[in-house]
Amino acid sequence: MFQIGELAKRCQVTTDTLRFYEKNHLLKPAGRSESGYRLYNDDNQHQVSFILRAKGLGLSLEEIKELLEIKLEATEHSCAEVKAITSAKLNVIDNKIDELKKIRVALKKINDACCGEVDDDASHCSILGALADEPLDSCC
Repeated sequence: MFQIGELAKRCQVTTDTLRFYEKNHLLKPAGRSESGYRLYNDDNQHQVSFILRAKGLGLSLEEIKELLEIKLEATEHSCAEVKAITSAKLNVIDNKIDELKKIRVALKKINDACCGEVDDDASHCSILGALADEPLDSCC
């Protein structure tokens, strides 16, 4: 058993991060010392590592909480439940990628339409014009 500072050091996070996880019911100390300090064990360290890996995949705290609950009661849940969470996240990511591609095309179009002359002032800039809903052919 070890205190919060040691767990933070082992997991390379701050103690505030661990307290945040506790506040959001993602982490529960293994116990308390006689003087009331939170005490943690190797299982807690594995749980924090799980949280950090899930965050690294872009999962929200709510999604991580669901996965942790399933993990802690794995015999009462199916693999399909876990896959449903990651499949839903993949759909969100795919939609964001599609949206970003559309944004990139539009931004490239207005960027390419600008002559970008260094010495010209920006009063006739086609990018500013496009953003102001003016025709793109009014290059700098």
